[in-house]
Amino acid sequence: MTTLVLASQSPARLATLRSAGVEPVVIVSGVDESQVTDAPPAELALQLAELKCAAVAGRPEVPHDALVLGCDSVLELDGRSLGKPEDADDARSRWRSMRGRSGILHTGHALRDGHRVAAATASTVVHFADLTDEEIDAYVATGEPLNVAGAFTVDGLGGAFVTGIEGDHHNVVGLSLPLLRDLLAELGHPWTSLWRR
Repeated sequence: MTTLVLASQSPARLATLRSAGVEPVVIVSGVDESQVTDAPPAELALQLAELKCAAVAGRPEVPHDALVLGCDSVLELDGRSLGKPEDADDARSRWRSMRGRSGILHTGHALRDGHRVAAATASTVVHFADLTDEEIDAYVATGEPLNVAGAFTVDGLGGAFVTGIEGDHHNVVGLSLPLLRDLLAELGHPWTSLWRR
């Protein structure tokens, strides 16, 4: 079995891997996401994923021969990158601009095996319901949208506010399993080598 280190504190990414039979070692990168700002949304997600992967890969607590996976998600709306909202007012404002519309959720993935890195971005179109102001206020009051890119989840309370998805639904949760399988293959590792035995 190959050890996978997840360079992310995201409970959704961890749950996605676990549900797919993978039990990663979690080591939070601590990368300051505000250091990368001048890039188109898909490239921004990839650059942040690469930074997180690199930040964890060199740490002494990373098991020998482990693969390190860094991920980062960004919602693109009107060509702008939307990460986690700054506060509740920001989350409310975003939802007022997102409701009844569609955005593109980009998740950058960077997988490191020693000195080799395979990296790519998965993109999924997300269609949002036309929420009322009361629904937006109630959702923001839960605190959930404050902790996630784009101010929404599809696997939590926000799931009722997503009317459709075009592409990989795992990507919207924050980690594309099909893309991870492709990156593993690029580095010579079968997907099944990550499964718990």
